Amino acid sequence: MSYEVETYAKNQMVKIPRGEIVLRDDRIKHKWKVEIKPFLLAKYPVTQDLYYDITQKAPSSSKGNQNPVENVSWYDAIQFCNLLSQREGLRESYSISSNGEDVTCDWESEGYRLPTEAEWEYGCRAGTTEVIYGEIDKIAWYKENSIGKTHEAGKKEPNAWGLYDMLGNVWEWCWDVYDEKVYGSYRIFRGGGWSDPARGCLASNRRRSHPTFYIDDLGLRLAKSLKEFDVYY
Repeated sequence: MSYEVETYAKNQMVKIPRGEIVLRDDRIKHKWKVEIKPFLLAKYPVTQDLYYDITQKAPSSSKGNQNPVENVSWYDAIQFCNLLSQREGLRESYSISSNGEDVTCDWESEGYRLPTEAEWEYGCRAGTTEVIYGEIDKIAWYKENSIGKTHEAGKKEPNAWGLYDMLGNVWEWCWDVYDEKVYGSYRIFRGGGWSDPARGCLASNRRRSHPTFYIDDLGLRLAKSLKEFDVYY
C-alpha cells in the first residue's frame, strides 16, 4: 500500500499547541527552558512503506510495510524530508552543501523537517510533566515485549495528543547538535527503541551519534512549521 503523500500533513500530522518545556542534560547537570511555537508533528514514525515510496530504498532490518523505517542516518533523514517536500511541491526546509555535510534549516519553510529535541520532548509529554505517558507495556515496544524487532506503528496506545510510538519501537532523530565543543557534529535522537529496557524509554532520555550513524532501532518522525495565523484542519 502506498501513502497518499500529497496529503501527508493533513492526514498524518497533529497540530501541537504553543507552550514551553524545560530540558535537562544530566551529563553536565544543566537545565534550560525552551519556548515552543505551534507546529505539526506526525502521529507515527516514518514507515518503511512511506520511506520506500519517496526514496526507492528499503534499508530496514525488521521488514514490514507499516513498521518504522530504521537503519537511516541523520543525513538520510534530512534528505528524506526534502524529497517529501519536493513531492508535495513545498519549499524545502533544508539547504545542503555540495559536500553533503553542512546543513542549514529554513524555519519559515512550509516543508517537512525533523523536530527539534525540545519539540520532540514537548510532544512526547503532551502537556504533562511526566516522563512516561502510560503503562510501558501498553504504550511501547521495548526489550521485554518486542521479541527483538520493530512492530507496526500505531498498535500501542497514543499519548494525550494522539501521538503513537513516541516511546519505544525506534529512536527518532532530532535536528539538534548535541554538544559541538565536545562531540563535534553529533546529533540527538530521542524516545528509546525495541532493544531498550523500560528505563531507556523515557521522555527525558537523550542520546547522540555522528550524523552518518545508522542502526536497526533508529528512525525518524516528521515535523512541519506553522505560522501562528495559519488555519489547520
